[in-house]
Amino acid sequence: MVVGSAIASVRNGEATVEEPILHAAVHGWYEGHIQGEDECPGCDFRGGLPKNTNRG
Repeated sequence: MVVGSAIASVRNGEATVEEPILHAAVHGWYEGHIQGEDECPGCDFRGGLPKNTNRG
């Protein structure tokens, strides 16, 4: 969806090439961040969890 709308906005002149690239990067980071919070509520680190650790 993000890629499709980025292509469309460049093709119809609504955006420069840089704008949808930045939008896609930010959107991707945000969604990954939300997923990480859902997997491990309260965690403030990134990386592997110790073996046999409950996730969320």
